[in-house]
Amino acid sequence: MSPPTRVAVVGGGSWGTTLADLLSRQGADVILWAREPEVVESINREHLNTLFLPDAPLAPGLRATGDLAAAVRDATVIVSAAPSHAVREVMTQAAPAFAGHPLVVSVSKGLEPTKLEPLSTVLEEVLGGGARVAVLSGPSFAQEVYQRQPTAVVVAAHDHEVAQEAQRVFSSPRFRVYTHTDVIGVELGGALKNVIALAAGILEGLGLGNNPRAALITRGLAEITRLGVALGADPLTFAGLAGMGDLILTATGALSRNRTLGFALGQGKSLAEAQAGKRSVAEGVNTARAAVALGARQGVELPIASEVSAILFEGKAPRQAITDLMERAHKAEQWG
Repeated sequence: MSPPTRVAVVGGGSWGTTLADLLSRQGADVILWAREPEVVESINREHLNTLFLPDAPLAPGLRATGDLAAAVRDATVIVSAAPSHAVREVMTQAAPAFAGHPLVVSVSKGLEPTKLEPLSTVLEEVLGGGARVAVLSGPSFAQEVYQRQPTAVVVAAHDHEVAQEAQRVFSSPRFRVYTHTDVIGVELGGALKNVIALAAGILEGLGLGNNPRAALITRGLAEITRLGVALGADPLTFAGLAGMGDLILTATGALSRNRTLGFALGQGKSLAEAQAGKRSVAEGVNTARAAVALGARQGVELPIASEVSAILFEGKAPRQAITDLMERAHKAEQWG
């Protein structure tokens, strides 16, 4: 009988904790690194992440540590689950302790805000050219995955054998994992849907209905696809789990942090007021500004992301943003 897979989950937020619990219950030897001492203590003492995943008893075998090097040492699988803006810093610190060439699976959804890079690129830069990097994305609220509700996601890697390895690690009867080789498409779908979800929440906060939401989701997907194609992605990727699937979930689901934040903005709160007291990160905030900058660099128009960024960072009134979107120059519908 082979020994259990040794997994290190780097990041103790709700998603990292949920995946750590999932893998531990599947028989892996899992240790979770968290920056917050209270998370480490509550997992080791009470088998709970009281800060980010309350009222969710965790697998008895799951352990936590605040020592990053100890967490990743000897791990054969490393799950990168830090917020997007912290991935480079955290994984740069972790890399010297890696043993051999572990499989590194990025599960964060965002873009690096300074270099405007997808997180797989950040990991490849930090870990070196020989790194075996995959990205996991798709429609997957942490709470529902924890509850073992049937969920389907996609894992992508440039090397299909690496994607298949990650598929074997994560797959369970209630967590179905498909493989893909379009890494940039899968990552962009997972990152940019958060921006459209912010916009969907803003519409709801303004009291608007189903017509504008349907238009927003559809044109939002077209916007994501345009940027993805400019960066070399397959347009068909955005019709799949990491594109349309994740966008629909995040723009309409009650558990969406980005939609919830957008709702507060639509009701008239400032960004600071909407974020007050929140420990979990709404990735769409940083991604909105990064997406606009990336679109400008690629010569791709992103009207929805631009208006969301203006609401977030320039104090633009949401109703004026909608007016400006609706009164843009008439054109043919274009997809991609």
